[in-house]
Parts: sequence; C-alpha cells; structure tokens
Amino acid sequence: MPEVLKAPLVVEFPFTRSLGPVQSAFLTGLRERVVLGVKTADGRTLVPPVEYDPVTAEDLSELVEVAPTGTVTTWAWNHEPRRGQPLDTPFAWVLVQLDGADTALLHALDTPGPDAVRTGMRVRVRWAAQRTGAITDIACFEPYDGDRPETAGHDGRFEDMVTGIVAPARLDYVYSPGRAQSAYINSLSSRRTVGERCPSCRKVYVPPRGACPTCGVATSEQVEVGPSGTVTTYCIVNIKARNLDIEVPYVYGHIALDGADLALHGRIGGIPYDQVRMGLRVEPVWTEGGRYPDHYRPTGEPDAEYDSYKELL
Repeated sequence: MPEVLKAPLVVEFPFTRSLGPVQSAFLTGLRERVVLGVKTADGRTLVPPVEYDPVTAEDLSELVEVAPTGTVTTWAWNHEPRRGQPLDTPFAWVLVQLDGADTALLHALDTPGPDAVRTGMRVRVRWAAQRTGAITDIACFEPYDGDRPETAGHDGRFEDMVTGIVAPARLDYVYSPGRAQSAYINSLSSRRTVGERCPSCRKVYVPPRGACPTCGVATSEQVEVGPSGTVTTYCIVNIKARNLDIEVPYVYGHIALDGADLALHGRIGGIPYDQVRMGLRVEPVWTEGGRYPDHYRPTGEPDAEYDSYKELL
C-alpha cells in the first residue's frame, strides 16, 4: 500500500484595523473595566455594541454602561483548548446576556467541568491583570451568586482612546494531497515534474488536480513536462516573511513549464530582481537533498514570444 502523504500547515498573518467611535469606546471601556453597550431607537441595548442597527440600519452612537454580571443563555463545552484561546484548561464557551443588555456576548467561562454549567446560571466578568483595550481584557467569565453591582452610568468618553487593533489570524490544518498531487510530489523527489492530461480537452495540468477544471472529468494519464519554462507574470516581494530565509527584494512568478497548460508558481533567482520580465526563459535549480526546486534561473535562451504564453496568464 503506498504511503499516504500528509503535512501540517499554518497560515498566519496580523490583521490591522482602525476603530470607529463605537468600537473605540467599547474597547477603551474594557481597558478601564467598564462594559459599554449601544442604545437603539426602540430602546434595546446591544452588547457588544455595533455601529448600525441590525434591524433598521440606522447609525448608532448612544453608549450606555451595563453591569459586568449576567446570565448564561446557552453554552458548549470545550474539552481541548487550542492555541490562543482564552484559557489553557477545559472551559465552556458561553453566550452571556449582561445585566442591562438585550443581546448576548460570547466568551469563555472558567468552571471545573460541564456538569457545573447550565443555561440560566449567573456569572460575572473576570478582568485580565494587564489590559490594553481588547476583548481579551475580559480574561473570562466565572460563576457568581451575588447581587447585581451598581453601575456609574459611564457615557463612553475616556482619555487616551484606543483607535486601532492588531488581531493575529492563524489557521492550523493538516493537508493530505490525494492521489494526483501525491504522484506529483513523489516525482519532484526524483527531480522530475509530472502533470496529468485531460482525456477530453487534452490539456496538461501541473500541478495535477485529479480532474480537469474545464471539462470536469477525471484525469489519470501522467505527462512529464519541463524542466524549462517561461515566466508568464511575476511580482517583486519587498516584505520579509517570517521563517523564510530569503533576503528582500526577491521575485515570485508564475512559470509555464514546457508542455504544461497551467502555470505553477516559484521563486526566480540568478538574475537581478529588476531584470525579471514576462517571457523570460527559466530552468529549475535543485539543492542537495531538496524535494522540490529551490528556485528558477534564466536559461540564457531568447525570451518567448508573447503569443506562446498569453493564454496562460
């Protein structure tokens, strides 16, 4: 039985956004241990606050303070917390309708087990020791059986308002390439590039997908392509990526290997970045023990005519 290929992959980037007056006041309030909602024209108080009424689409701006205590309206047990979640021990995800609010806030509830959670239970905010103006200033919720605390009626005006946030976005997953791409990956380990031909339109796809994206029929006929190819388009990268030991600027391009009807992407080296061009003829460069080309370099051939690759742009 052939080996089933799989590999852990991570997609991660920081997402930076500016805040409008409502979100700015809400997050600044959390920094100051104040929970704010926004009042709608029909008298409802929305927490978390939004800038537009979800029913009427009217602008909303009247901020009101609600209590840091509330009632669980629904919940789900998280038996295996993941990286970046509020707690590193099992906890409950809960929707909490804070006292004075008409909508519920999603957060974590620190409790010993699922038997200790129930709809209708009373909880309160546990504030983070260090607060910066983010939803994580609420460390979590915790069970509470006391009275509803009095609020000061804060109007949402603070000094040194939070005006923007940086939220890290990350996706961890395990990728299994399947039959077609496994054959492609295995061929690269022997310094060959193999695609698959559609039995209907006869186009050769590299990397293969197991089916023709145009005709929708399965592909199985393997075709070796390259090794040389043509740069169809490219970009100059000026921002250094984390965990990638390549000095900027460098060029990343789409390369149509000879015999292929789909351009693959790869780094282009061996030439000053400002001399890379559409139509440039390139060949793969392999490193010792590498399972795929490290980069592509010019072959020294004349540039390809535009008409020979225009359909692959």
